[in-house]
Amino acid sequence: MKELVILIRPEKLEDIKKILDDINCGGMTLSTAMGCGAQKGTTLETEGVVNELKGFKTSINLLPKVKVEVVVDDRDVETIIDKVRETCATGHVGDGKIFIRNVEDVIRIRTGERGTKAL
Repeated sequence: MKELVILIRPEKLEDIKKILDDINCGGMTLSTAMGCGAQKGTTLETEGVVNELKGFKTSINLLPKVKVEVVVDDRDVETIIDKVRETCATGHVGDGKIFIRNVEDVIRIRTGERGTKAL
C-alpha cells in the first residue's frame, strides 16, 4: 500500500475527488494548506494588521493549496499519478506536487480488518 499526499491548487479539488472516486479509493482526507515553492507566492506589506506585528512590515509569501491524503493499493498508484498530472498540470509554476510514502499496514478500528481490506 502507498500513501499519496497530493498538494494542488484549490480550484482543482473537484477534479481530484472525481479521479479518486472513479478508482474507488475508499476515502480521502482533505486539508487546506498554505505554502510556497518555485511559485514564491505574493508579497504584501502590512502595518499593524496584528497587534504583535504593529509597526512592523511583514512579507507574506504563502499561497493557498489543498492537501489531499489517500492510501491506495500499489496497483492504483501510477493510474492516479497519470490522471492527476493530466488534470492538474497547467504548465505553470505552482501546479502542485505528489509525495508517495510506503504504508506498512492499516487497521480499521471498528472491525479490526487489516491491510487492503481495511481501505
